[in-house]
Amino acid sequence: MGVGTSGANSALRARDVRDTPAPRGEEQLGADLGVDPDDLPDGLVVADEHGRVISFNAAATRITAVPAAEALGQQLDAALPLEDLEGRRWWQLTDPYGGLAIRVGQPERNLLLPGGREVLVSARYVRGRPTGPVRRVVVSLRDTEARRRTERSHAELIATVAHELRSPLTSVKGFTATLLAKWERFTDDQKKLMLETVDADADRVTRLIAELLDISRIDSGRLEVRRQPVDIGAAVGRHIQAYVTSGQPADRFLLRLEQPLPPLWADPDKIDQVLSNLLENAVRHGEGTVTIDITPSASPRERGDDATASTAASAAHAATSVTVSDEGTGIPEESMNRVFTRFWRGSKRGGTGLGLYIVKGIVEAHGGTITVGRAPGGGAEFRFTLPVSTPAYLL
Repeated sequence: MGVGTSGANSALRARDVRDTPAPRGEEQLGADLGVDPDDLPDGLVVADEHGRVISFNAAATRITAVPAAEALGQQLDAALPLEDLEGRRWWQLTDPYGGLAIRVGQPERNLLLPGGREVLVSARYVRGRPTGPVRRVVVSLRDTEARRRTERSHAELIATVAHELRSPLTSVKGFTATLLAKWERFTDDQKKLMLETVDADADRVTRLIAELLDISRIDSGRLEVRRQPVDIGAAVGRHIQAYVTSGQPADRFLLRLEQPLPPLWADPDKIDQVLSNLLENAVRHGEGTVTIDITPSASPRERGDDATASTAASAAHAATSVTVSDEGTGIPEESMNRVFTRFWRGSKRGGTGLGLYIVKGIVEAHGGTITVGRAPGGGAEFRFTLPVSTPAYLL
């Protein structure tokens, strides 16, 4: 039987088919599981054995712009006139009520609604028995906007990476080709300068590749955290010393530690990555003194207003907070909600715009939180809090 082979009563509703001896339908799903089809995040359209629509939920209305009252009782191909990307009518091509009796449905694919709007559609054929006639056609609809946003984000990432790789690779290629072709013509000092430039550019490429790997792991939830005891004060001190060694004045940095600090278990390499990024942002984009405050703090998970006094007391030293602030112009208020998104740049001084996105992913992988605000001196203030995370076998 093809779609549209029998007439439809325009007033038909899902409740009109309760006595139909069919397999589990939308009504039984709601009764058994307490699920209202309108509560489902995706569009749901159900047609009976005659091809008449008996369920058309709120998400389907939102996606198709067809009111449920108008769709209910219509033939499936009339209520949901889908075409493939080549303009062919999808219901005629798939013929859910005819064809091979072993078919169980249609995989998800991109189809077009009237007006050319793209939608992701999959279908399930419900039969009373194997190879029996189709008793229900259950159609799932999903908006493509989320997928489009993901595709745009991936395209932006590829474009950014290509741009960032081009400069150092061009430099490496240029200097190595020049040295190979004219080695004897250069002095030792000139050769050393060229090789140092090649080395610095190679490090830049390595950092960019590491950022890409981190983003991939963060997005897929596979960022691995290897916890061990971390002296956060000593870690900050090493970063400050590295800046002083490279030429920054020592009095530009102010490190303040509030003792006693709780023993922190974290991934030292990833914590170094967080500190490096935040301090680099403060030095590169900020002005004046860069202040780093390290204090004991309540666990990020136990700060709710409804926490009991005993819980608050026991959590008093359950975490460590690190605040990095400067005295520059700071971050505009309207930009603060975008700071930890991909490709956000606070200035035009270069960079991939991926650093703070990675920082947030690392902090959250440790079970912590990170915030941005305005420092007392007027500049930017980043504060991240990490739970102690002492291994259970040491408790």
